[in-house]
Amino acid sequence: MSQFPFTLPIRRAADSLQKRCAVLACLRSAAVFGIEAFPVHVEVDVTFGLPSFTLVGLPDPSVRESRDRVRSAIRNSGFDFPPHRITVNLAPADVRKAGSSFDLPIALGILAATGIVERRRVDDIVLLGELSLDGGIQATRGVLPIAAAALKDGVNAILLPTANALEAAVVERLGVIPVDCLADAVMALNAPGSVTRTAPPAPVTPTAGPARDFSEVRGQSLARRALEIAAAGGHNLLLIGPPGAGKTMMARRVPGILPPLSFEEALECTSIHSVCGLLPPGVGLLRERPFRAPHHTVSDVALVGGGALPRPGEISLAHNGVLFLDEMAEFDRRVLEVLRQPLEDGFVTIARAARTAIFPSRFMLVAAMNPCPCGFLGDETRVCRCTPPEVSRYRGRLSGPLRDRLDLIVEVPAVPAATFGEDPHAEPSSAIRDRVLQARERQQDRCASAGVRVNAELQGRSVWRQCRPDLPARRLLEQAVQRLGLSARGYDRVLKVARTIADLAGADSVGALHVGEALQYRVNDDAREVVRT
Repeated sequence: MSQFPFTLPIRRAADSLQKRCAVLACLRSAAVFGIEAFPVHVEVDVTFGLPSFTLVGLPDPSVRESRDRVRSAIRNSGFDFPPHRITVNLAPADVRKAGSSFDLPIALGILAATGIVERRRVDDIVLLGELSLDGGIQATRGVLPIAAAALKDGVNAILLPTANALEAAVVERLGVIPVDCLADAVMALNAPGSVTRTAPPAPVTPTAGPARDFSEVRGQSLARRALEIAAAGGHNLLLIGPPGAGKTMMARRVPGILPPLSFEEALECTSIHSVCGLLPPGVGLLRERPFRAPHHTVSDVALVGGGALPRPGEISLAHNGVLFLDEMAEFDRRVLEVLRQPLEDGFVTIARAARTAIFPSRFMLVAAMNPCPCGFLGDETRVCRCTPPEVSRYRGRLSGPLRDRLDLIVEVPAVPAATFGEDPHAEPSSAIRDRVLQARERQQDRCASAGVRVNAELQGRSVWRQCRPDLPARRLLEQAVQRLGLSARGYDRVLKVARTIADLAGADSVGALHVGEALQYRVNDDAREVVRT
């Protein structure tokens, strides 16, 4: 017989309580690496013991901080927070988890383990959301790629903040359950029929014309023509001219002459902006082409993407749109050099020890710079005080390989003073856009078999097949190679620009006039001499 017989009832009571408190709940969530989503299972174990709250599964600081948010949200929502030992596992445990979107599934897991949520295992719904201390649910990042991955994995629905509902509803055949607070989320799981699901948004339609119009630009007919060619073929362009010539003004009007985003392009752009947290609340799909204009102090990581947990950079945010580099020569040379591979490949690969992220970055580069440090070289009214070595060093900030990837280089002279007081009567953006649309339709009909959308994307044999010049044009190109030293890449880019010029003219073949204009935009004075001879 035991020396202390009164301890037996206590042990039995403790064992009984431990059995009642040892409850496991498992819910489904998701995380994003790069712009790709992967499933995460949130396992919550509530056992008898000293009160504690432990998070495992490689959570980063933003996830570990969810312990305080979850505790306050549960209490302020009118539920009891269990005074026991709580262990939360985010599986798979070998992948680092980041972000605040795990707040909601963790809170619901605790409530499921304590019996408030009737379902302790939820495999058919993906749960996302950041909790406020009062139990409200805030918007989160990366909803669109998570919703697409959930449908691919066979999940029926996604429960998420109301602010992200339209974004997730873009994915067809996936039920979207929007909630505003933790109490609504509990009701949605206990009584699924009591919550109204969000209908898919309307298809993407073009919006009204932008406020910035090319009709406001005075003069600059050559630059306007070059911008039209660049927009029609998706080519890269560099504007060189003195301050106040209108380089920035014209560059900011380029989105107004580009065609509207297709549904596939809108999905790509929306996914990238969603991962970066730049998608406005209540927006389903982006309707306008991106226009990104980073400051010249931007770092190479901010431009191309990266970090410990890779995030898209400015060039990926400009995917299917325009990347404008104002004062290009003022950018750090290392920053400019990292553009070389994305300009050629159309994507960026960020390799890390654990995983590799691939960010799409097929954009139209529009850059502007002064002809010299003071900006007045070649100006007829203002005197340039720069020495030849200073001009050479300034222009040398753009390396030869980077210049070789620029399809059009255009000189933008200063606007004559006589035109300052005149009302601009230039061609509006709508007329230019109509010609650009017609040219792109010709490219899509011709290049559908090659899997490209614009002439700038042609590579390898497709360049010669789609841009084959006639005999006079071929002879002109041979002279350009001999006299100007065009590289093989430069030769192909001249051909692609000439093909775009022919598309704008409605021509079936590439002629000498088209090649001559393409050479004029590429190497300026030297090309004009070749054309004249």
